[in-house]
Amino acid sequence: MSLVRVLFYFMGFIAVASALYAASTTNLVRSIFVFFVTLFALAGLYVLAMADFVAVTQVVIYVGGILVLILFAFMLSGKETLDVLRQQKGKFFSIGKLPAILLAALFFIVMINVVLKADVNNLSWVKASIANNNTITPNAVMIDNIGVNLMTRYLLPFEAISVLLLMALVGAAHLSRKEAGA
Repeated sequence: MSLVRVLFYFMGFIAVASALYAASTTNLVRSIFVFFVTLFALAGLYVLAMADFVAVTQVVIYVGGILVLILFAFMLSGKETLDVLRQQKGKFFSIGKLPAILLAALFFIVMINVVLKADVNNLSWVKASIANNNTITPNAVMIDNIGVNLMTRYLLPFEAISVLLLMALVGAAHLSRKEAGA
C-alpha cells in the first residue's frame, strides 16, 4: 500500500468521522470546530486528487468565509437561543426528523449502489482521455485552464456557488439578529 493511499484513507476517515460527530453532537462550539476539521480533511483529499486550486478554494471560502460567519453568528446569538437548542438533547430520532432520516438513508443507498456498480478501471471516458493523452500530470499548470472554464463552460455552476455563498451570508445575518423581546 502506497503512502498516497494511506493518506487518502486517513483523511477520508477523519472527514467522515468528524462530519458524523459535527452532525450528532449537541454542543455547538464543538460542532463548529469539528466542522473546521472536516473542511481541512476535504481540502487534503483535494490535494491528493491533484486539485490544488480546489483545495485552496475550499480553505479560503469555506474555512475562511463560511465558518467564520458561523462563528460570528454563534457568538452574536443570544443565550436563550442556545439554551433552546441544548434542551433538544435526546431527540436524535423524532417523528419530525423522519423525512430527513429517510432522505439521508435513500441517498446513502444510492451512493452504495453507484459505488458497487461502477467499474472504475473500465470507464469509457477514462480510456478515451488516456488514449488522447488528455491527462493531468503533477507538474501541469491548471490555473489558466480553470479560469477560462469558469468564465465559459462552467459559468452557471460558478454563479450557483455565488448564490450559495450569498445565502450563507444572509443566514448568518439572520441567526445573529436579536429578537424584538430579547
